[in-house]
Amino acid sequence: MIGEIIKELKSKFSISTFLLRVVLVLLIGFLFLTSLELLGISFQFENKIVQELTKASENPFVAIFIGLLATAIMQSSSTVTSLVVTIVASGMLSIHQAIPIVMGANIGTTVTSTFVSLGHITQKKEFRKAISAATLHDFFNIITVMILFPLEYFTGWLSSLSLSITNLIPSEAATTPKKPFWVIQMVKSVEGTIAELFGNHSIFIFFIALIGLFVSIKAFASLIKRVLIKDTQETTEFLFFSSNNKSLATGFVLTSLVQSSSLTSSMIVPLVATNKISLSKAFPYLMGANIGTTVTALIAAVSTSNAAISLAIAHLLFNVIGVILLYPLPQIRRIPIFLAKKLGNLTVQNRLYGFLYLILIFFIIPFILISVTN
Repeated sequence: MIGEIIKELKSKFSISTFLLRVVLVLLIGFLFLTSLELLGISFQFENKIVQELTKASENPFVAIFIGLLATAIMQSSSTVTSLVVTIVASGMLSIHQAIPIVMGANIGTTVTSTFVSLGHITQKKEFRKAISAATLHDFFNIITVMILFPLEYFTGWLSSLSLSITNLIPSEAATTPKKPFWVIQMVKSVEGTIAELFGNHSIFIFFIALIGLFVSIKAFASLIKRVLIKDTQETTEFLFFSSNNKSLATGFVLTSLVQSSSLTSSMIVPLVATNKISLSKAFPYLMGANIGTTVTALIAAVSTSNAAISLAIAHLLFNVIGVILLYPLPQIRRIPIFLAKKLGNLTVQNRLYGFLYLILIFFIIPFILISVTN
């Protein structure tokens, strides 16, 4: 059996396809880095957008819902966290204001998998399991925020810890090298050309950068998906879900590569809905995906300010601590699974509950709270 699996995996690759994928990864990476640089200069030219964000995020409770709503609309927590890291690097948003936004983005990233679960709405039993799989990620993130946010709000422990860790990093490692790699030189060249073209019209640079950031993350996710999703179900289960630790590692590695927990969490929904994987096996995978999604922010923070690096580290710590709290003990691990199953059972009574949950949690409640507060 193992020999057949290895043979199948080898048959999927050739030198030409490998080289093509390397080129595509380089191009996508170039677009990603260029977009981040453009975001940075757009904030330097014009800070009205950031001023509004800064003003709204003065209330940390509202900041959570800003992150949630922004991620729900863009369907990419990687894009939102990279954007926030760039704003922090520009000095227009403090790490204390940014952390609640990132926490909210963690919750908002699950909206995509909830949308995917609606694809099973015509099959009552499948929809029950699909909505349970999608909301399992929600409940994990919500519980983590409920525990860690009050601690950060009253003590500032997360921001303080991340700043302390950043201070341990040698200053040479946290600054842009004097002789950047050729890729960085090309990025700087393109950035300068676009800045000259648009001059003081920073709003155009901002939207070009935002589109580039979104497209690069989605393109990389699509590329990885083509490589990995071709495995047979038997291969997938053997390689990725035979134990809790393997499921956790799979979620982390896959999301680190894809740079989109929205995609990797959505992939698990149809597997649970069709009884290929149980909720208990899916849960460690989703926790691993939560840690893996921090890679994008860490990449975005490289060669920027210490504050931006601290925020990326805070994002990593938040997700790692969430796993430490909920993963080791089976009794605690069952809590989000129990809640997800309960919501799934409600959808059996009326499938409208699933749709209402999606609209209320990710859109209506955040929008109302932000509007009323402002």
